[in-house]
Amino acid sequence: MRHLSRMTAPHWLALYAGLIAAWTGVWAISTPVDWGHALRDLCLTAPEAAGLPGLAAMWLLMSAAMMLPTALPAFATHDEVADAHGTGGGVALVAGYAAVWVGFALAAAALQLALARAGGLAHPALAPALLVLAAGYQVSTLKEACLSKCRRPLTFFMSHWAEGPWRMGLRLGATCLGCCWALMALGLIGGAMSLGFMALATLLMTAEKLSRGVLVPRAIALGCLAGAGYLTGGIL
Repeated sequence: MRHLSRMTAPHWLALYAGLIAAWTGVWAISTPVDWGHALRDLCLTAPEAAGLPGLAAMWLLMSAAMMLPTALPAFATHDEVADAHGTGGGVALVAGYAAVWVGFALAAAALQLALARAGGLAHPALAPALLVLAAGYQVSTLKEACLSKCRRPLTFFMSHWAEGPWRMGLRLGATCLGCCWALMALGLIGGAMSLGFMALATLLMTAEKLSRGVLVPRAIALGCLAGAGYLTGGIL
């Protein structure tokens, strides 16, 4: 009963609603719905017309759809620890986590807009370069450090409990961002608002966090390198 009560707390209901709304929006934009295709085309083929607010909304929708499934185990762990301490703080934790991804959405939108104005989004070298960047980051020590924290949420919260839920939410969001930003950046080369790309990326990022060792991250790195090699061959 305690578990059921925890899962029906206001912040959990908001998480469920946000997750359903995000994937519904992605589905609408990725499938033959007139308004959805119009919005996707505006953001991807005419980002300057969409502007910073429109692009930021697109990236925030992507972030919610892709990151919430990977973060739910950490939120559940926090609530278990909070119950043991006789405290709450779930709303503040989620708010801090969300603040990081709002910042990411704004930064990604600004980068996309800058690249569009400079003509960089149409450059044939952009896709291979981003894939090589993602592959390199997958095997970096920073990626490994962030992934290690994401894989052990209980250790993470016990180490930072004294900071309070808001700051722990910010720290958790930054850690998740450190795990996933390079893969999410691939949205700049056509994966943005693509149902197939986002579903695959979500599965891969979830598999990384649920697995142990370096097998999954390095397999993803090899896949990125293979994609870069394929695209480079087409350019040459």
